Amino acid sequence: MEFALERVAVDQKEILRNLLEKYDYEFSQYDGRDVNALGLYGYSYLDNYWTEEGRWAFFLKVDGKLAGFAMVNDYPEAGEPVDYCMSEFFVMYKYRRCGLGKWAAYELFGRFPGLWQLKRTPRNQGSVYFWDKVVGGYTKGDFKMEQGRADIAYDDGTPADLFTFRTDVR
Repeated sequence: MEFALERVAVDQKEILRNLLEKYDYEFSQYDGRDVNALGLYGYSYLDNYWTEEGRWAFFLKVDGKLAGFAMVNDYPEAGEPVDYCMSEFFVMYKYRRCGLGKWAAYELFGRFPGLWQLKRTPRNQGSVYFWDKVVGGYTKGDFKMEQGRADIAYDDGTPADLFTFRTDVR
């Protein structure tokens, strides 16, 4: 399998919007969100990825086929200023457990060296396992984890977990 991380061009925004709907549908089991009157979840910050500095969207590909996406920004999830945050990260079911997610995360950490924050919901056990392994492996265990942060809770009120770590010290 050949993995690729490709920047999403503005003329590919609708493709990303479609993938975001799949992501939000899957995530709704954890945050309880409902669709709007049009049957969509929507992503209110999507256009900002082409109109504001400090936002980057990427497609994850396997052998040239869409396999997911990653969205990075420089807006802190909580607390002190940071250089980058993983705002969204999605690997489609077909491509899970083949190494793509870890590869893509490591690739992004390498492309954006600095201080990172990464928010996750403790209700998504697959995500908990994945990010524990990825962040722990990349940083060799040198990270801060704050569990149950009510100040950055999800839409359903579930307190979030927050990683803070550096990617420029490997």
